[in-house]
Amino acid sequence: MSGAEIAVPVAILGGGFSGAAVAFHLLRLRPELDRVAIVEPRGEIGRGLAYSAADPSHRINVPASRMSLDPQQPDQFNDWLEALGRLDADPAARMADGRNFPARAVFGAYVAEAMAAQGARLVHVRARALRVEPLPAGGYRIHTSDGGSVRAQIVVLAVAHAPPSPPAPLQALAGHPGFIADPWATEALAALAPDSRVLIVGTGLSMADIVASLDRLGHRGEIVAVSRRGLRSRGHPATVDDPYGDFATDPARTTRELVRRVRATVRAAGAEGKSWHCVLDQVRLQGSAIWQALPLGERARLLRHLRPFWDVHRFRIAPQVEAALDRRFAAGTLTLRAASLRAVEAREGDIRIRLRDRRSGAEDVREVDAVVVATGPAHGRVFADNPLLAALAADGLARPDPLRLGIDVDRQGRAFGADGRARPDLFVAGPLARGTVGELMGLPDVTNYAIRIAGEVAAQLARGDADHAA
Repeated sequence: MSGAEIAVPVAILGGGFSGAAVAFHLLRLRPELDRVAIVEPRGEIGRGLAYSAADPSHRINVPASRMSLDPQQPDQFNDWLEALGRLDADPAARMADGRNFPARAVFGAYVAEAMAAQGARLVHVRARALRVEPLPAGGYRIHTSDGGSVRAQIVVLAVAHAPPSPPAPLQALAGHPGFIADPWATEALAALAPDSRVLIVGTGLSMADIVASLDRLGHRGEIVAVSRRGLRSRGHPATVDDPYGDFATDPARTTRELVRRVRATVRAAGAEGKSWHCVLDQVRLQGSAIWQALPLGERARLLRHLRPFWDVHRFRIAPQVEAALDRRFAAGTLTLRAASLRAVEAREGDIRIRLRDRRSGAEDVREVDAVVVATGPAHGRVFADNPLLAALAADGLARPDPLRLGIDVDRQGRAFGADGRARPDLFVAGPLARGTVGELMGLPDVTNYAIRIAGEVAAQLARGDADHAA
């Protein structure tokens, strides 16, 4: 297909889970659509970065019974696992309470299979989208890295998060054999000696995955994980309760009021013998209503002061990963610290790190054999680091949202151009729309938003059909 152009009604740029979910539901909503294109360089649609991981230690963080392409069939993935015997080779994926937490790659296989089942209606352009060019007569031409192009009436941006951005002091380690900038580089972790001393920069979900990988690989050396607050991601509750509380009726207008209501609801839930988990589940489910009620300044305040605490309670680790962390804590080979990097020195045989304790201000120096970056997606740099988004911004077709969480969109998911107007035929799917939408990181939330975008695209196609008929 190199150098050729194909024409489709809809082109989706990015074939991770978000792009796959939009295509899946759009093809359901518009069964007469003969073709939808997904521009994605990976060999399979639906895996993306998250579900391409080959490391069996990297597990889904949500029970399989809540992971589905179709929310109307929440057990679809779990049923798929059981029907195909995909857990037989991984008995550790089964919990005693009946929940399943398989490797992420297994969920990627489930999505890829569902997308392959769409047949010729789904056109996989195995390339990167480089530029989106508006056409004088309407629609767009997408220029791709294989020298070809895709012409489409409607474009959906389903691009990925920006990669982790190493803190400035770590730039001194560029090229050092002990510097691992990619937390998913399992082969680099496997190359470490079993007794190597490891510093992980970040203490969230990525840190937990790294520790689980090292544990599986037989590593027994000291691991120190540092972040500004030193917070650890929480696990799942022993007993699952229905979401508890109501934050959408007369939602809070300030961050202070929101925190007060959440704390009061947690106390009320505790009085009924329920854990905080069910309250945070309700906050997540009603996240969009909560976010929409907050003025921009309060949203910024929430991000500045509460985001780290929200992340470690909201994004929970799989029980197997939690067990690996607990083993290392108990053995004294894993330490979490609330500290900042003050200086980094690359040396012949190791790396010298000077840390400053956040609480006491005291500084100490330690020598380590490896430093791994686990700081999470660099949301604020997504337009700078993603060539496609940089091109869209340069052409005035898209812009960052005011909070720099991703792409600025309206309530219908349409991208705002440099002129401040939403383009009716350029949509954004996935977490990069969360500056407007609110909570949009967990897979159930991403799925529901993908269904919304599929509905908006279907409606826009119907308007276009009506215009042509007239």
